[in-house]
Amino acid sequence: MIRTVLVANRGEIARRVFRTCRDLGIRTVAVHSDADASAPFVAEADVAVRLEGNAPGETYLRADLVVDAARRAGADAVHPGYGFLSENAGFARAVADAGLTWIGPTPESIDAMGSKIRAKELMADAGVPILSVDPATARPEDFPLLVKASAGGGGRGMRVVERAEDLEGELTAAAAEAASAFGDDTVFVEPYLPTARHVEVQVLADTHGTTWILGDRDCSLQRRHQKVVEEAPAPNLSDPVRRTLHDAARNAAEAVGYVGAGTVEFLVADGHADDGRVYFLEMNTRLQVEHPVTEEVFGVDLVALQLSVAEGHPLPAERPAGPSGHAVEVRLYAEDPADDYAPQTGTLRTFEVPEGPGLRTDSAVESGSVVTHFYDAMIAKVVAHGADRAQAVRRLDDALRRTRVHGLTTNLGLLRGALADEEFAAGRVHTALLGERIEAWTRPLLDDDAVRRSALAAALAQARSASTSSPVLSRIPTAFRNVPSQPRTRRLRLGDDELVVEYRAEGGRLVSDLADVVSVEPERVVLAVDGVTEAYRVAVGEETVDVDGPAGSLSFDVVPTFVDPADVLAEGSLLAPMPASVVKVGVEAGQQVEKGDVVVVLEAMKMQHTITAPTDGVVAELAVTAGQQVESGAVLAVIEGDPA
Repeated sequence: MIRTVLVANRGEIARRVFRTCRDLGIRTVAVHSDADASAPFVAEADVAVRLEGNAPGETYLRADLVVDAARRAGADAVHPGYGFLSENAGFARAVADAGLTWIGPTPESIDAMGSKIRAKELMADAGVPILSVDPATARPEDFPLLVKASAGGGGRGMRVVERAEDLEGELTAAAAEAASAFGDDTVFVEPYLPTARHVEVQVLADTHGTTWILGDRDCSLQRRHQKVVEEAPAPNLSDPVRRTLHDAARNAAEAVGYVGAGTVEFLVADGHADDGRVYFLEMNTRLQVEHPVTEEVFGVDLVALQLSVAEGHPLPAERPAGPSGHAVEVRLYAEDPADDYAPQTGTLRTFEVPEGPGLRTDSAVESGSVVTHFYDAMIAKVVAHGADRAQAVRRLDDALRRTRVHGLTTNLGLLRGALADEEFAAGRVHTALLGERIEAWTRPLLDDDAVRRSALAAALAQARSASTSSPVLSRIPTAFRNVPSQPRTRRLRLGDDELVVEYRAEGGRLVSDLADVVSVEPERVVLAVDGVTEAYRVAVGEETVDVDGPAGSLSFDVVPTFVDPADVLAEGSLLAPMPASVVKVGVEAGQQVEKGDVVVVLEAMKMQHTITAPTDGVVAELAVTAGQQVESGAVLAVIEGDPA
C-alpha cells in the first residue's frame, strides 16, 4: 500500500495529484526549484525538498536529485505528473531501482511509445495509418512539413516548415528547443495537415489484463502546436470514425503491454463522414493536461485510478458508464496573444476564478503568485461540465467573464473570443482555426462605452482613495477645484491607448457625462446608465488601477504627470519583451545589419524568441552576451538606421 507520494513536478499538476492523495489519506512530498520556493504547490505538500537552481535542466529534469529527494523525505512512491521526466524510461527505472513504486507505465512501454519515431514504427506494424517523411529526401511538393521533438510534447521543439530551403535551419532550432525542454534533441518530420482535427483517446489499463477506453477528446484549438481548448467527447464525429479511434487506441496500448493512464493521439480528416481518415500521431505515456474533461464526463478520478493500479489492484469490474453530458476546458496562459503570444512574467496582483455548479479550476497560482520565465506559461485550467455542449460552453464563458486576473496579460480575452465564435459553437474545429481567427478572437471584448465607464470607475476610486488616505486631502471634497467651472481630469493608459477621464463636483455630488455616479468608495464604484446600475470592484495601486465590472476586467496604467528624462530610451532600442535567458547574440557592436537580421535569441518559458533588426542600420550598442539573464524591458541593443 502506498503511504507517501512524491510528485516529480510542479504547478497545477502537483496540486492536482496532492488533492487526490489527501482524499485517500496519502502523505505528500513536493520538490521545488528556488524560483518555486513560495509557489502554492509547495505550501500544499506535507513536506518539500529543495532542488537547488532554477532552470529545468538543473532541477526538475535531474532524475538523480528527485530520487534522492524521495529517499530523504521518506516517500515510497513517485508520481511524475506530465512533462519534465514523466516519459523518461531511465527515470522510471531509477525510481524502481531505489525500491520505490513508479506510478505509471513500465519503462519498456515508455521506451516503446516515448520515442515518437519508434511509436510510429510499432503502429505501422499494427496496421494503423501514420504520417512520416524522411527530411533527407523531402521534395518541394511534400511541403508544408512539421518538425517535432521525439521525446516531448506541449509544442516545444515543434516547427512548421513551408519551404525546402528553411528545413535545415528549423531542424536545428527545433532540436535546440527539444534539448532544453526534454534533455533530448532528437526530432523527426511529418506532413503538416493544417485543417485536420486533433482527437485523442484516453486509455487506462491494469496489470491483470484489463484495458479501458474512456472516450475521446477534441484538442484542435491550438497555438504554436500547444492546446488551448479541449473538450470531451469530441463533437461531430461519425460513429464509424469514433470506433476506429477507440479500436486503434486499444491496439496501441495492448501492443506495448501498457499499464496505467495514457493517451493515444490522432489526426482526423473528415471526421463527420463515415469514411473519415484517421492517422496515428503519438502515444503519451502519462496523464494529460486535459484529463479533467474526461473525469467530468465519466465521473472518475484518473489519479486515484493511477494510484490503485500502481498498488497492483485490478480496475473495477464495472467500467464507468458514459460519457455523461459534455465538458470543455480552457488553458489560461500568461501570454499576450496580440503580441505573438509573448510570455508574461511578474506578480499576479489578483487571481480569482468563480466557483459554481459544473465548474472546476486546476490552477498553479493564486493572488500574489510570481510567474517566472523558467517554466511553461500555463497558469490554470478552467473546466465546465454541462448536460450538453451548449450548456458547458455557456457556463465556461460566464466563468471566464467573472474571472479576475490582474498583474499580467493573459489569453483570457482570446479564450472568450473562441467560445463565442460561430465556428466553434457549431463544432467545426481544426488545428488551423485559431490562427485563422486570431484577429477576431483578440479584439477587445468590452465595447468603447464599457471601457470608458470602467476608466471612469478607476478614476473616481483613485481620487477617493487619494483623498481618504491623506489627513489634509480628506477634509477637501473629491474633485474640488479652485476653478469650479473646469472638470477634474485623470489620465489612464490601456495598452497603447491613453484615456482622459473628466468628472466634477456639483452640489456635493460627483458628476460625469459618461454615467450617473451613484456612489464612490476606494474599492467600489456604482454607476448608472439609463436607469441601469453597474457595480465595479476597484483596486487602486501606485501605478495601476484594476477594475472588475459587469462586462469583464481591465487594468489601467496611471499616466504620470511628469516623465523622468532618464526613462526616455534611445531611438532604435531593442527591448527584451519578457524576462529571459540570452541564448545567442548574432551581431557585434559596429556591425552593419539589414532589416530582419537576427540580433539576439532569447529563451523564456521553454520557448525561443528571436529579436531581429527592425531596419537597415548599424549596431550602435550591444548590451548583452550569451548566457546572460535579462529583465523585461531591458535594452538588448540599439540599431541606428541608415540615413536616407
